[in-house]
Amino acid sequence: MRLLEMTWQEAEAHFTKQPAVILPTGSVEQHGPMGLIGTDAICAEEIAWRGADLADAIVAPTLAYAPAPFNMAFPGTMSLSVPLWQAMVTELLAGLTEQGIQKIYVLNGHGANLAPLKAAAETCVADVRIRSWWDFDQVNQLRQTWYGDWEGMHATPSEVSITQATHRVIEPGDAETPPQKLTPEFIRAHAGDKHGPPDEHRRSFPDGRVGSHSALARKEHGALLVEAAAACLAADFRSFLES
Repeated sequence: MRLLEMTWQEAEAHFTKQPAVILPTGSVEQHGPMGLIGTDAICAEEIAWRGADLADAIVAPTLAYAPAPFNMAFPGTMSLSVPLWQAMVTELLAGLTEQGIQKIYVLNGHGANLAPLKAAAETCVADVRIRSWWDFDQVNQLRQTWYGDWEGMHATPSEVSITQATHRVIEPGDAETPPQKLTPEFIRAHAGDKHGPPDEHRRSFPDGRVGSHSALARKEHGALLVEAAAACLAADFRSFLES
């Protein structure tokens, strides 16, 4: 169930029985030659919607705008500062809690969201669980099997596969050529989207891909990834309710 498409009476009736909500978070930023600008938000939202159907849960509106300053040299990226975004999340969590919501499950799709999400959750009276859709073992097994090291860090074939399954397929074009492969040291140092200034970032990764071979994406992969992630989300959400 999608909160945007419910009346307040319907929401009240549901929350009386199940005082919990799923909140997807993503970003609005470039995702290479094959990736939609809304990829992170789309992935979290689609998986949340399908997982909620399995768990009889309510999904709050997706927080699409997010911190993505490193990608601002690419047209279409829209970024919020970390303090502003964290403050917004803090207020939204507090507002849900004031309405009697006891458990808030955040399904994330953007690495740079994680640190401010955790900081906001620490101030919340309600129980907050934060998961990124790629955290689930079953999902990671599929990603590793299909893409291995070519999953990379940004404009990944897995997330592009999901948007291919849910929205549209974009031909590879220049993305047919593999990008420079990342070292394990680089991945560790830049986890959580710890990238440099926008102009420097675009010089280092001129087509927007960060070690990710987007051309390996397949629509059929995306459908299976959404199915696996939604099932894992539903199971994790149920355990969250019981904890």
